[in-house]
Formats: sequence, structure tokens, C-alpha cells
Amino acid sequence: MTQHLASRLQGFGTTVFAEMSALAVATGSINLGQGFPDYPGPPEVLDVARSAIGTAADQYPPGPGTPELRTAVAEHVRRFRDLSYDPDTEVLVTAGATEALAAAMLSLLEPGDEVVLFEPMYDSYGAGVAMSGGVLRPVPLHPPAGEGPWTFDPEAVRAAITPRTKLLVLNTPHNPTGKVFTPDELAFLSGLAVEHDLLVLTDEVYEHLVFSGAAHLSPAGLPGMRERTLVVSSAGKTFNVTGWKVGWICGPAPLVAAVRTAKQFLTYVNGGPFQPAVAAGLRLPDEYFTGIARDLEYRRDTLVQGLRDAGLPVVSPEATYFATVDVRPVQPDGDGLAFCRALPGRAGVVAVPSGVFYAPQDAHLGRHLVRFAFCKGDAVLGEAVQRLGRMAA
Repeated sequence: MTQHLASRLQGFGTTVFAEMSALAVATGSINLGQGFPDYPGPPEVLDVARSAIGTAADQYPPGPGTPELRTAVAEHVRRFRDLSYDPDTEVLVTAGATEALAAAMLSLLEPGDEVVLFEPMYDSYGAGVAMSGGVLRPVPLHPPAGEGPWTFDPEAVRAAITPRTKLLVLNTPHNPTGKVFTPDELAFLSGLAVEHDLLVLTDEVYEHLVFSGAAHLSPAGLPGMRERTLVVSSAGKTFNVTGWKVGWICGPAPLVAAVRTAKQFLTYVNGGPFQPAVAAGLRLPDEYFTGIARDLEYRRDTLVQGLRDAGLPVVSPEATYFATVDVRPVQPDGDGLAFCRALPGRAGVVAVPSGVFYAPQDAHLGRHLVRFAFCKGDAVLGEAVQRLGRMAA
């Protein structure tokens, strides 16, 4: 038990990302644990931010976000997803996707409301549900036995939905697995949402980082879904500016108004000089967005081959920054956390154990899995692959 911490947050201590990042610094290891790039974003975006500093943009922006950015978000969603949102009432700028998700849960959930989602899951989801007084109803994704995507049991999703279920949380492209949910899978999940009159919160921050053979589809575009769905995205992953923490949430006006009520008492506003820069980024030509996916796919292939050469079976991701490995060939007891703590000494590399992305009762499902990030520059990624090769020597 953590002294003074409210009971609903017991168990949410210091994240494993902090532990592993500190381990990387202490040992001089390459950090492939936390998902942040080590190369800059596009100059067309960075230059706008530099120009905005020292101007009126340094002061509080409007609570919902600057009109320029909200308009750019709406235009961007229409351009890439063929969905129309009113920038004045259906778009809200947030302090990254994490705040958008937290504000949505705080505003929509009553104590005892149940939330169905897939695990492994981004770690803020469980904390957001807990802070809202909700109840988590996780459904496991299953890694393939060999090649192929992660899958789920449709009947397990049906079984997770009860009369207390209020919210379905989807994350596609999915962190940490790199799965892109297929049109058939999303049609099934959307059908359940309509059948049970569920609200849907969909996290799409990796929407542009999708690789050959896969395509991102927003659930909000499916029949019966727009009026019940909040779509979250952000600038961090698309423009290599994870520290700017500029995100947004789009949806029908009544749902966005509810989220705005909670959001205004969290950060209120953020990132004044970064908002015009993100607006400029969202208006970059299509070639930019296809180019970042192609570049990241090359980095994925480099790391995946290096992991396989090191004797680690890997599920090649369809999107995102991350690849998942099964450590049992080199860690016979299958303890992913122990593997990650020993990896700096064995190979001078840091990764993250996937067990932390599961609810406590399901942590055994990910005990033998470890996540590596490949959003690193050529020199760093090449050196990491060489170091990992030591395990196979």
C-alpha cells in the first residue's frame, strides 16, 4: 500500500517507463523502452513554433484551443477519414491524447460504470478508469503462434458487456502490439456498441504510422457510430514532438461539451506557441504522411530482423513504434521483467516488459512478452541491433 494514496489509485505507482529510463541512464544503455523519437520533426512545423515564441501566442490560448488549430484538425479529419466535425463545437484541443482520454473518462463515467477494452493496453487507460470510479472489463488480445496479426475472441467481448457497461475503449492502431483492427473486426465491435447503446472512445494517435498491407479505419465512420464516438489523436507521434503534448478530441457536440467541462479544470489550456505549429503540420501535403510511415517501416524491419537474429521470436507490427518479442528462448523462466532488468548488462539495451500493459489479474498473459521501440535514428538503431546480437553470440 502507498501511504496517503486514495484506494482507487493503489497499485498505480511509479511507471515501469520511469524505472527503465532511469536504468538506461545509469548503465549507458540504448533506450528502446519508451516510445519517443530521437530525431526532429519537420522544419515546416518547428519553424512556426519558433516564430510564435515571444508573441501573443505565449499567453493563454482559448479554452477549447485556437480557432486556427481546431479548424486545421477538422480539415485534416475530413481529408484523411472523410468525417466532418464542426471546429467550433465538435473539436477540443487537449494536453496531449492522455488528457483527452482522462477528461473523457472523468466526464462520462459514473462510479460503478463498466469499461470494456482490450489488453495489453496503454497504461493510462486503467488509471483513467480508476480515477473516474469506473470498473475495468478487459478482453485479451492473443499474439499469433507464428506470423500474422494479434486476434481476439468475439465471444469474450460479448461476455465482457453487462448492463453496467457504459464505455467501449478502442485503440487502433494499437499500442503496445502494433495491431491495426480490420474492417470486419471494427464492424463487429461497432455492432455491439450500437446493440448495447455504448459510448465509444477511440485512441487513434498512431493513425498515420501504418505500414504496407494494413490500413487505418476510424470506428467513427461506421454505421451508427458517429453519434456515440469520441475520436482522440495528437501531434506527438505524427510530427516527432512528443514533448509538446498537443492533442485533440473530436465527436458530436454534446459529448465534446461534456469532455470540455472536465478538461477545463485539468490543464485548462496548454501549448500556446505550439498550436499554430501543429495547425501548419496538419496541413502538410499527403507526401509527408506517407513518407513518415515508409520511413518508420524501414526502421521496424531493421529492428525486427535484429531481434530475430538475437534469438527472440517477434511479432512484426502492422503500425506504431513498437515490436513485441517472446523472451522464453533466451529467458527460460519466461520472466519478462527480469529479462528487461538484466538486458542492459547483457546487451546494453533497455526494453519494457509487456506485463505492465495488463490488468493485475491478467498480468500472466503478458509475463513472457517484452516491447521494443524502433522510432530511433539510424545510428542508434544500428548500434542497438549490434548489441542485441551479443545474446546470440
